[in-house]
Amino acid sequence: MAKKRDYYEVLGVGRSATADEIKKAYRGLAFKYHPDKNPGDAEAEEKFKEAAEAYSILSDETKRQRYDQFGHAGMGGAAAGGFGGGFTMEDIFSQFGDIFGGAGSPFGDIFGGGGQRRKKGTDLRIKLKLNLREVANGVEKKIKVKRYVSCNNCSGNGSKGGNSLTNCTTCNGTGQVRKVVNTIMGQMVSTSTCPACNGDGKIVKERCESCAGEGRLMQDDMITLNIPGGVGEGMQLSMSGKGNAPVRGGIPGDLLIVIDEEEDELLKRDGNNVVFDLHLNFADASLGTTLEIPTIDGKARINIEPGTQSGKILRLKGKGIKDLNGYAKGDQLVHVSIWTPQHLTSEERATLEKLKDSPNFAPKPGKNDKGFFEKMKDFFH
Repeated sequence: MAKKRDYYEVLGVGRSATADEIKKAYRGLAFKYHPDKNPGDAEAEEKFKEAAEAYSILSDETKRQRYDQFGHAGMGGAAAGGFGGGFTMEDIFSQFGDIFGGAGSPFGDIFGGGGQRRKKGTDLRIKLKLNLREVANGVEKKIKVKRYVSCNNCSGNGSKGGNSLTNCTTCNGTGQVRKVVNTIMGQMVSTSTCPACNGDGKIVKERCESCAGEGRLMQDDMITLNIPGGVGEGMQLSMSGKGNAPVRGGIPGDLLIVIDEEEDELLKRDGNNVVFDLHLNFADASLGTTLEIPTIDGKARINIEPGTQSGKILRLKGKGIKDLNGYAKGDQLVHVSIWTPQHLTSEERATLEKLKDSPNFAPKPGKNDKGFFEKMKDFFH
């Protein structure tokens, strides 16, 4: 599968481009690769779709901020926005009706845009709970969502059998009405949604009995989500076309997935690293030992060297969380704390009384025995 190009690269603009510059760049590419100018050219059609996908993200302030922070993975991977979710060329034209058609549009005269802009349904928002392992490696989830879907019995247009429709006589099937006003500056032309058909361009003669003429039905829908590794608490992913279908035809809204990261009992997240607090008894720290500790992917055996000091940090390379924008993984940091017993038997106390004055028990930190902050600085800088 070809690697997805950077959206700014697709449009040929810098990351600091203004909304007007982004729109201007998209219009230029749309002119160049428009299907009407390049009939039968599959490569031009793909470039046309690619430009439309880039514009759909960068023209939306919220999606652009998320893309700037997390890249393509932040848009939900294969499940993210753009036109990968079953959108067609017709959907592109209808969603960007202000660019591709309608009265006053620079594209309308050149490409014959019809001016009728399809409606878009409302978005749905859900919270998705993920444990640390799912966050770290990515996961496929199947969820049940209650949403409006297009009625199959009328193909979503709300008429009996899907063919009991007639053109609206008020707008002649365009869904828009034009009004010419004479002013001192000359004639001004404005367009607005047709009040007779609410922009549909069609009038329902007989209603569909299944959906009562709405063209949609509420139902439970099973949806598969592909969550990339490296997501975090509060991050929002989007899935195009999996929101509510609008009344009597149009483009379904999006499904917005908000990540709810469950706290792990043993491992704590710190960016792409995970931290484990290892409480080690005095004898094992003095003599050295081998033991098992939990990791994201199960268990790992580590060696504790004789004379290990409290505050020592061990690093398990690559045992952390996958980077959202790349292939690297963080590490697992094991923070050693020497456990001091709080209750001693008389025998234990007597043994320690004999040992406490031994020269080997006197603290003698060397140059290599750094303090906690120096150790953390070494790991994170």
